[in-house]
Amino acid sequence: MNFAEIRREYEGTPLGPDSVHPDPVVQFRRWFDEALDAGIGQANAMALATASADGAPSARMVLLKGFDEHGFVFFTNYGSRKGRELEENPRAELVFYWEELHRQVRIYGQVERVSALESEEYFQTRPYEARVGAAVSRQSEELGSREELEAAIRDRRRKNPAGVERPPHWGGYRVRPVRLEFWQGRESRLHDRVEYCWEGCGWRIVRLFP
Repeated sequence: MNFAEIRREYEGTPLGPDSVHPDPVVQFRRWFDEALDAGIGQANAMALATASADGAPSARMVLLKGFDEHGFVFFTNYGSRKGRELEENPRAELVFYWEELHRQVRIYGQVERVSALESEEYFQTRPYEARVGAAVSRQSEELGSREELEAAIRDRRRKNPAGVERPPHWGGYRVRPVRLEFWQGRESRLHDRVEYCWEGCGWRIVRLFP
């Protein structure tokens, strides 16, 4: 395979500090709505990068489940690798990539758990089977076989046929952003990049080299 031949031209709408909204959350909502309108499957899929206390990085795809002026929310098992790393080092970066629009968004910030009430309210919106899986899975721990997992799921279904309570090891995290970058693909790899940096009392907006 010749990787030099795997190439495409980007033809995005121009983006600059003068064309974005002063509030990055409003700007994100604009782009997110445009991704939904474009019919992008799972437009809320995002890469989540975390690091251990000694700086060893790890990344995986998760789903955004809400955002507002306070931050960007996702849910997971607190005992998973990402959960353990966020306890050791409560900082993370999110990356959205919407290929059809030639756009990326990067969001870096401090991370905190959402309230138990918020986790409970979201957990009850999940389908029954998803709640069973969340209750049974010891996420990121070694699993002897698929059969072991399926047996645990069958057992939980028998014990809780009508519903499953949120387990204490499962809940949400909120990333409170201090830096966001909006990336718009342009011709000849001369991409437009606009960065927001929080400076204590407001957002500083700058253009970055591609």
